Amino acid sequence: MLLPGDEVIRSQRRSFAAQIDSRGKLTVRVPLWATAAEIDAFLASKSGWITKHRAAPPPKDPREGLDAAAVAALRCRAEREMPDIAAKWAAVVGDRPDRIRITSARGRFGSCSGRANLCFSLYLLLWPREAVEYVAVHELCHIRHKNHGPAFWAAVEKAMPDWKMRAEMLKKNPLH
Repeated sequence: MLLPGDEVIRSQRRSFAAQIDSRGKLTVRVPLWATAAEIDAFLASKSGWITKHRAAPPPKDPREGLDAAAVAALRCRAEREMPDIAAKWAAVVGDRPDRIRITSARGRFGSCSGRANLCFSLYLLLWPREAVEYVAVHELCHIRHKNHGPAFWAAVEKAMPDWKMRAEMLKKNPLH
């Protein structure tokens, strides 16, 4: 199932994972101890998913086609709106960030440091407001819960009962 250009990455992880990028490149992440037979079995178990995602046209990335002026305007908007959104939801979650930064990250919508500093991608604002608020709640819950364990998801659920619907919006093109 591996094609030329695909990649297997071994690391100190416990599970197997597969990811397909927008160009159709498959990246398989496996534990250091994984044998070739185990990798082949994992790929066989994911063959339907791999075929489906390699054949499907990639979703249009709403960030494509933005010129420098549009990116600058988006950054200004994010710097103005994200602190207010985070403050609103911090009152619900019960934890406040020490600092909020806006980045131009393309690989993630937000992050939380060990010192309760939150970063949000300026591109997050290309998604619907409900999805933006979900990211804020997600990162605010990381102030207290540093992983994605059951306590973290319980905190997200308590603050935002419809979080699954909101999270799903992040996977969809907001321009449709």
